[in-house]
Amino acid sequence: MSETQKQQLAKSMNAFQGIMYVIGLVIGSGVFLKPAVVLRNMDSTGGAIFMWVFGGIITIAAALTVAEIAGYIPKVGGMYTYLSELYNDTIGYLFGWVGNLINCPGSSAALAIACATFATFFVPMSAIQQKCFAISLVVLLVIAQIISTKYGVWLQTVATIGKLVPIAVIAIFGLINGTAHDISFASVGHIKSAGAGVALLGVLWAYDGWLSCCTLAADMKEPEKNIPKAIIIGISFVMLVYVAFNIAIFNVLPGPTAAISERIGVDTCQKLFGPSGATFITIGMMLSVFGALNGMLTCGSRYTFAMGQRNHLPAAKTFSAIHPKLGTPINALIFQGVVAILYILSGTFNSITDLIVFALWIFYTLGVISIFILRKRMPRNPKLYHVPLYPIVPLIGIAGGVYLMVSTLKDSPTSALLGIGLTLLGLPVYYYCKSKNKDQSTKIDA
Repeated sequence: MSETQKQQLAKSMNAFQGIMYVIGLVIGSGVFLKPAVVLRNMDSTGGAIFMWVFGGIITIAAALTVAEIAGYIPKVGGMYTYLSELYNDTIGYLFGWVGNLINCPGSSAALAIACATFATFFVPMSAIQQKCFAISLVVLLVIAQIISTKYGVWLQTVATIGKLVPIAVIAIFGLINGTAHDISFASVGHIKSAGAGVALLGVLWAYDGWLSCCTLAADMKEPEKNIPKAIIIGISFVMLVYVAFNIAIFNVLPGPTAAISERIGVDTCQKLFGPSGATFITIGMMLSVFGALNGMLTCGSRYTFAMGQRNHLPAAKTFSAIHPKLGTPINALIFQGVVAILYILSGTFNSITDLIVFALWIFYTLGVISIFILRKRMPRNPKLYHVPLYPIVPLIGIAGGVYLMVSTLKDSPTSALLGIGLTLLGLPVYYYCKSKNKDQSTKIDA
């Protein structure tokens, strides 16, 4: 096997599996935990539904736009690679820094602990035992993905199908059999904790994950066609699911009850089906977060792998190594697992969701803007996907991203500033790696 072949990931994913990855990555804990948060901040069930639709429109507009970029630049690393090639290495690096060290492992930790928390419904566990359970999930999935990418794909597909069953049951029976019918713009009687900005952060956290599919270009067959297809079909489906799920909730639970619920999915299911419903929905929530955890570890490792290939990390050769027999990025997977475990042990995962969404949407907005750069630099290929209604759709995505950043700075300045600060911490590492690579090039030339 040649050196070039050794550095290529095994292409084992088709379009359907890509769609399952998008759905599996996006639908995690957010659909079960965020409806009450969004309701409290919007202060009406009608306002909450509007925000879920609004967030979906922003996400779809961004997804439709980035899907074109993914078709023209079907390379490992996703947005990290797009920003590096269309802007410069510094901007691309900072996005990679956020994804590699904060978003992916932090989200993995949050999902693992959420799964452990849901498991206490069946087996009582202390806080330490829950952390051990969460760590074991991360270790299990990392080992499975090291052995073969196909195991990760299979787990993702099964978990995605499994999680959709309880969500579909709640949505269908809630819409048909609900008796509350409490969808209006009247106040639910609770003081808003912040406002629309924080509500939108919650919604976009629930929608987040779709972009990570772009990191799988080197794993996917015909990525220039299948990545756009996976993103568009996947996120459109998720929006319909979220809106139907929230309408069903408010059709079953009165607004004031839903606003104070800490387990809104379980409470809705109990109202519909009695105590046995809690068991059903808990299993569904565990499948949901398990599938999202599996996908997040996969995509996080691709950020690490891509940054290693570009010498944007210390020990770059180690992180960009591929197992010669298994064809998997073994060291990148181990790295993501270790960082996720550190987040689990620290227990700080709950406090980073808002600031991560803010930081990510800075780069998402830049990514949408880059469609104008792409079209100037690259000749049009009629065989590839192109964003519809150009430039209207990209402008909607840009406007939504700007609104999110402005409203977050207004409603939640601490989260916004902390997100910016954590992002900028990547600059010293970037310049260190750049200086090191320059010194090595000088030695070789000499």
